This record gives sequence, C-alpha cells and structure tokens, in this order.
Amino acid sequence: MLGITIGVASITAILALGIGASTIVNTQVEALGGTTAVVRPGKTDISGIDQLAQIPTQQQFSASTLTLNDVDTISKMEGIAGVAPLMVLPGAVKGTNPAPAGTPIIATSPSLKEVNNLSVRDGEFLSDDLIVSTVVVGPQLAIDTFGTEQAIGKTLMLKGSPFTVVGILSRTNTPINFNGVDFDSSAFITTQSGALLNQSIPQIQQINIQVSSKDSLESTLKNVTDGISKNHLGQADFSVLSGKEISQPANRLFTAIIAITVAIASISLLVGGVGIMNSMLVGVAERTREIGIRRALGASSRDVVAQFLIESLALSIGGGIAGFITGYGLAYAASIFLPFDPGFSWLIVGIAAAMSISVGMLFGLYPAIRAAHKDPISALRQYD
Repeated sequence: MLGITIGVASITAILALGIGASTIVNTQVEALGGTTAVVRPGKTDISGIDQLAQIPTQQQFSASTLTLNDVDTISKMEGIAGVAPLMVLPGAVKGTNPAPAGTPIIATSPSLKEVNNLSVRDGEFLSDDLIVSTVVVGPQLAIDTFGTEQAIGKTLMLKGSPFTVVGILSRTNTPINFNGVDFDSSAFITTQSGALLNQSIPQIQQINIQVSSKDSLESTLKNVTDGISKNHLGQADFSVLSGKEISQPANRLFTAIIAITVAIASISLLVGGVGIMNSMLVGVAERTREIGIRRALGASSRDVVAQFLIESLALSIGGGIAGFITGYGLAYAASIFLPFDPGFSWLIVGIAAAMSISVGMLFGLYPAIRAAHKDPISALRQYD
C-alpha cells in the first residue's frame, strides 16, 4: 500500500500543479475579453508526441521571421484596435545594483499598455513623444536595481547604454503568462531603441493584437493571416493564435513536465504492485486449507478468484485514496513557494482511481488464479 500511496501521491501532486499553472494562463487570456490574439513565428499546428518534442523557447524565437512590416500591415487593417510587437533582448541590466541574470529587455510599442491591460503606477508608459533613450520598468526590477520602487528619473544601463526611467508599472504578479516573460521584472523600451541595441536588426518574437469586437475576431484574424502571408510570399512560417491556443507553449511545457514526472512516479506504482502480488502469494500459501474448505463446500473457481481480487483491490484502492489525499497536501504545500495554486480536475481523480484499480487487478490476478486452481482434496490434506 505504501508503494501505491507514494506513486499516486506523486502523480496527483504533479497533475494538480500542472493544471493550476495552465489555468493561470487561460484565465489571463479570458480576462482580456476574448479580443486578444497573438502572431508567433513558426507553425504550431502539431499534435500528439510531437508536442513534447517541440517546446518553444526564447532561443527558438531568436530567428523569427516576423518583421516590423508585418506589424505595420496589421495596424492598418480594419477591426484592429491595437498592435504591440514584442522583441525580447538578452543583455546586462544595471542600475545602482546589477539586475539578476536573464532579466528581459522588451522592445515594444506604446500600444502594449492597452493590448495587455497594463497599468502604470508612477510616471508614464512608452510614448512616441518621448526620446529614444527612455525606459519603463517593472516594480520588481526597480527594487532589484535601485533598492526601491521610486526610480523615476534614475539612469538604467541596458547592454551598456544609458536609459532614463520614465515609468514604473503596477505589479501584475503573473510570472507565468502567455507572453513568456515576467513583466514585473522586465525593462520596456521602444522598438526603435531595441533595434539600436540589436545591431539595427529588429527581431520580432511575438505580435500581440487586440481586435475591436469579439464578434469580429475570426474574420479579422483571417485578414491578418492573409496579410502576413502576402508579406511572406505565401510561406507558412507563422501562426495566428487566439483563445486557448495562445497558452499552447506554456501548456505544452507543463504537459512535457507532467509526462516525464508521471513516468518516473509510475515506478513506485510498479514496486507497490509487485509488493501486493508477493503479499497475496504468501496469503494464498498460508490459507491453503481455507481455500480447500471453501471449494469443498461448493465455492467455484470464480468465487475464489473474486475473493482474492477483492482483497488485492482493497489494498491498492486504499493506497490510492491515501495517495490522492497526500498528493493534494503536497501540492498545496508546494504552492506556498509558487505563484499559483493547485488546480482540481475530475481527470486527476479518474487517473488516480484508474491507476489504483489497474495495479490491484493486474498484480492480484495471478495470485487469485493460483488460489482458484488448487485441488480441494490436496488443500484439505495440507495440515493433516
């Protein structure tokens, strides 16, 4: 039972945390009113095991085929309320103190504020009226680099170039999101500034789009697809995503983690199953006379098989219930250190139940059949 408990607990905890993380991204997309879509480089219409082998990363986006011409094409279309390109640059970020390694530098347009529903706590967001060397920072980045969120007017060094802080964003508390970057710990500059920091080459990794109406989303995105295809000479080297499709990269990553962890946790189930089988075999040997008496009194082989299978299932289901409760306890304990809570799904209940029952049936079947095939007379004579 302990082996079953450990296996089911591990699987339950990982599934609960995975669903919780995925739910965050889906909730963010829904909170934008169903009028948001994104354009990403490459095709994402893959399924099955290929999804686990093609987890998108920031490095894969570095060779993006999206261009500022695509952004301009989309912005001129009817039904488009806002367009915000995202160009994520690696590089050192330093104020009074150096920022943590890997701090994102996001080159974008002023429309990002409306498209992603961001709010500015102090100062102002990026504007076409501001000079090129201005930057807006997330509240956590302000604390990391200057020791305070009161950073307006201070100088922030981005890849060795000085930028004046003109705005501090309100805290979003969403390190996991469909943009793939934590806005609270990011520096925001204009697309023009981003190109200058990248050898005058704008590399657009994502284009966020806000349409005027939810009802016109499908038709507008069709126009977006046609427009970009024309810019790319018919090459299908991009994807236009909306709704739950937007969260595909994050969900695909969580799916891969869950699949690997479940495979490892299944070893505990295997060990527990072998333990149940050994226990049942010992029980069959010790209860030979009992089996003989039951058979002599008219019990059929099917009755004996059912008896031992029920005992095996009792062990495995008992371990499964304990594992399910323990797993959610571990998931909630882990969530203290994570930016999201575990998610509940009847799918998790079904998986835990199916694994417990399967192990009980699979590893209890051989001892049950062995018990049923004992000769009644020989069984009764064993202890004479």
